Amino acid sequence: MSPGCPAVLPPIPNVLWETLIPAGTHWSGMLRRGLALRIVDVDGGANLSAVFHRQEDLLERYNMADTLKAQHTAHLARGFVLYSDMGRVMASITADTLGWHDPLGGVGDARLFERKYGLAGYQRHRNEMIRNGRDSLVLELARYGLGPRDLAANVNFFSKVAPRDDGSLVFVEGHSPAGSAFDLRFEMNTLAAFSTAPHPLDPAPTYAPKPVRLIAYRAYAADACVPADDPCRSACAENGRGFINTERLFA
Repeated sequence: MSPGCPAVLPPIPNVLWETLIPAGTHWSGMLRRGLALRIVDVDGGANLSAVFHRQEDLLERYNMADTLKAQHTAHLARGFVLYSDMGRVMASITADTLGWHDPLGGVGDARLFERKYGLAGYQRHRNEMIRNGRDSLVLELARYGLGPRDLAANVNFFSKVAPRDDGSLVFVEGHSPAGSAFDLRFEMNTLAAFSTAPHPLDPAPTYAPKPVRLIAYRAYAADACVPADDPCRSACAENGRGFINTERLFA
């Protein structure tokens, strides 16, 4: 099966833990090499904005440009990997029922969300407050000593954008049905920060974020290597070199 084709997800061999990221909130954690997350759009229509940093050196982070250039793609799906800005593979999409995740659309900030949805702060609305994606990710990164300057380009999982004739991007509505899921396998020790705020190009006039479930399991031992015939590693020659660069960190 070629990269991008939807696939039936295999059974999870051994669940280590699971958690729900409620609608419009955020989460972060250190995810060890060899650990995988099954990430599920519970209700349909979710957007999961994500950024990634290497645990041992937080200056090394997911690089959108290298990820797309190395794999000759403008979207992410099964068989694709996420590159760091040091040419190493941070994580791999090993299974996917959806076939398209957006790496281009960016993340919405407070000004955009106020213009689209109005103001709804915690003092009055408590857990029903409006949270934008950018501030949510910055809050999670702050737990690890990072700040706004460390927020690089993100991935918007479960979302799809398409080009218009004039080259601008339009949000594809109804892209992710309830139960859509993918597996993200971590190839290095990684700080992941997630936000379930809506995609910045989502045209919905009301603020209606959706929850996302994370289910963690062990894909391989931390002292092992991904085999040469792994679909993500063998997808292209550049991926093979990226895996070698990552493995040298753990040699």
